[in-house]
Amino acid sequence: MIDRVFFSLGCVLGFTGVGLGAFGAHALKARLAPEHLATFEVGVRYQLIHALALLAVAWACAHWPGRLAPASGWLFVTGTLLFSGSLYAITLGGVRGLGLVTPLGGVALLLGWLCLLAAPWSPRRDR
Repeated sequence: MIDRVFFSLGCVLGFTGVGLGAFGAHALKARLAPEHLATFEVGVRYQLIHALALLAVAWACAHWPGRLAPASGWLFVTGTLLFSGSLYAITLGGVRGLGLVTPLGGVALLLGWLCLLAAPWSPRRDR
């Protein structure tokens, strides 16, 4: 069941990432300064990358049962919301205080990759 959850979350992040990318390219291009638009695009890029990563997590959950693959999925979801979400809020809403949240999202994404890396190698007793 958890593989379906992460597959669905990956699809939702992919769908919204494409929509946000189109929004940025068309509606925001004339309204944001180039550096703000670039920041918005970084958020979209990381969201789309981690949407695909969640599809890999769904596959990993089905093939390597245990705690590490699901942990990587939740770290990717949390990291994407914090990292990309804070960049969107900064560029669209001018909420500068959220810049402190962005690195926390980045750390969650990094930890997600480490968990996914370790998932196929975890001992059977952890599964």
